[in-house]
Amino acid sequence: MSYRTEEVAYVQPAQPAAAAQAAQQQRSTAEYRALDAAHHIHPFSDMGSLNRSGSRVIVKAQGVYLWDSDGNKIIDGMAGLWCVNVGYGRKELADAAYRQMQELPFYNTFFKTTHPPVIELSALLAELAPEPFNHFFYCNSGSEGNDTVLRIVHQYWATQGKHSKKFVISRKNGYHGSTIAGGTLGGMGYMHEQMPSKVENIVHIDQPYFFGEAEGNLTPEEFALARAQQLEAKILEIGADNVAAFIGEPFQGAGGVIFPASTYWPEIQRICRKYDILLVADEVIGGFGRTGEWFAHQHFGFEPDLITLAKGLTSGYVPMGAVGLHDRVAKAIIENGDFNHGLTYSGHPVAAAVAVANLKLLRDDKIVERVKTDTGPYFQKKLRDTFANHPIIGEISGAGLVAGLQLAEDPKARKRFANGGEVGTICRDFCFNRNLIMRATGDRMLLSPPLVINKLEIDEIVAKAKYAIDATAQQLGIS
Repeated sequence: MSYRTEEVAYVQPAQPAAAAQAAQQQRSTAEYRALDAAHHIHPFSDMGSLNRSGSRVIVKAQGVYLWDSDGNKIIDGMAGLWCVNVGYGRKELADAAYRQMQELPFYNTFFKTTHPPVIELSALLAELAPEPFNHFFYCNSGSEGNDTVLRIVHQYWATQGKHSKKFVISRKNGYHGSTIAGGTLGGMGYMHEQMPSKVENIVHIDQPYFFGEAEGNLTPEEFALARAQQLEAKILEIGADNVAAFIGEPFQGAGGVIFPASTYWPEIQRICRKYDILLVADEVIGGFGRTGEWFAHQHFGFEPDLITLAKGLTSGYVPMGAVGLHDRVAKAIIENGDFNHGLTYSGHPVAAAVAVANLKLLRDDKIVERVKTDTGPYFQKKLRDTFANHPIIGEISGAGLVAGLQLAEDPKARKRFANGGEVGTICRDFCFNRNLIMRATGDRMLLSPPLVINKLEIDEIVAKAKYAIDATAQQLGIS
């Protein structure tokens, strides 16, 4: 049976399905790779090395599986790039895009203008988000969302007459995108090294990474509390009248799926409230069901003033990002003149229509509830049972359908490999060869599969991950 011929014919009605599929498959893998090397620069890549080895060419997808141009069936343990929450091949989303393209393919939301898809999306987000969030600003990505957050934060304090509040505090090893502003907010040194022009008035505190950075006999809870209290120390150093906001991912995604202990976020919120500082939750990865809650900050039990959204908003089917504003912030922005920020595609009608269809699937098919009560607990237990006492697994962090597995030379002593990044790459390559997509961030192996995954598919992911980690330990001579 050919793959998704109905959808191909539907999107391109003038071309028969078989002809469309033949056109897509007309090049060999070698030809695709040659053209890719000749013309395409990939994100976050050593292009010389990549071009020598050749890219993997993905040609189709369904459910939680991908197929490459050589016919290999690959299970996607990362939901694309943390984003394909409803899985691949959902005709409901393709239909929503097609209908909207026929009716209104584009119009902007500048100049006192709006359109039904962005209105419906905003109303639906207000229904799904916690009560204080009733207003949303749209962009194209999480990076742009965090750029927008900076604009909102500074505009908010200007409306309050507190113009000295300029500093934004973030965390080392946090990730908030790769635009100039998003890259500055993030605390990843290797990104900063390639970015000499940074946004001013952004400073960083240490991350709550217990396994890698705790010293002495601190418990995870004591360590998390101490790391949270660095925020207060930094505020006092800068001066509370000069600090505008603190931004953090509820759990660090690209930094290694680092989940702070339960003492962390309540203390962060207490400090922000004490010193009248806005609290921003970057929900780009955590939002829309990943932890089993609609938003990851609900899992950790704190209330932000702004939330950054993207990825799961459309399940990655089309680009879209957003910022949710707490009512008190929205009121200040709405009632105090022009907000001089926007993008050509803010609230794009096709993206908004796809987002509505996607969020209705997550809600009406009870996908988020299933992650919380069924597949999420199963996934977490399966990982912990499988890797209990493994010779190179130091910890497993996560909740719902996201997990980080710490590779370690001596797990009980919390001793990491001196060449952790190399070890992570070895493990990732074993995953690659076993047709599993499992991401390596330094010495942490990451999983974040589509939220529609079933238990048999979870078993397949965990079995393939175990093979790769066992093979890594064997190559390192550890048993």
